[in-house]
Amino acid sequence: MVRCIAIDDEPLALRQIKSYIERNDQLELVAACRSAIEAQELLKSERIDLIFVDINMPDLNGLDFVRSLTNNYYIIFTTAHSEYALDGFKLNAIDYLLKPFTVEEFQKATTKVVSLVDLVDRCHAAESAIAQNEAESADKEYISVKADYKTQLVKIADIIYLESAGEYVRLHIDSSHTITTLFRLKNMEASLPAEIFQRVHRSYIVNLKHISSYTKGRIFLDNGEYIPLGENYKDKFLEYFNKNI
Repeated sequence: MVRCIAIDDEPLALRQIKSYIERNDQLELVAACRSAIEAQELLKSERIDLIFVDINMPDLNGLDFVRSLTNNYYIIFTTAHSEYALDGFKLNAIDYLLKPFTVEEFQKATTKVVSLVDLVDRCHAAESAIAQNEAESADKEYISVKADYKTQLVKIADIIYLESAGEYVRLHIDSSHTITTLFRLKNMEASLPAEIFQRVHRSYIVNLKHISSYTKGRIFLDNGEYIPLGENYKDKFLEYFNKNI
């Protein structure tokens, strides 16, 4: 079941989306919000997969609302303004429904999300099993990842940092190449030794042995690159950095 919320300051538009959701037995409407600010508060306490959001709203418009999100959600914009379509897709929206849209257009858009959620759930079940097996070996040197339709063994010491890319993770390996795998960052984190790897941003995990310096919210690595340090991870990282580097 895909848990979703709808955000629109127009009551009639909100009722229409609600009625469309109720026709789809694969969608569960958690809440119908009259503003993006109301939705922000709700997201603090509810697990949500899909957000239907209008763009032209008072206080906080739909585009800025999506930019403010700190977690990954599937987004479908519902708006009467076609001129925002490019901006919407730049934010990786699944679809852009132009009002007035039909129930057929609505179902076509949501089918994309349902298919993605099903695929990701199956992949997560597989990756959790892999992570559990790897976690049982405290002194392991390699992790296995699925990429390019095959399973690869990656030497842990060669991983410089990991980067979230939506439902994928990019492993930056030994300065020379990257491996992209369908894997959630939090599950990858569980499969890596905590004494070597640390989450430093909602989208990044770093190999502590490859850190060269830190300044002004940036962690510099020994391959010449740098990654951001998130506020929620700053205290833990600086505690390690000040003791060890």
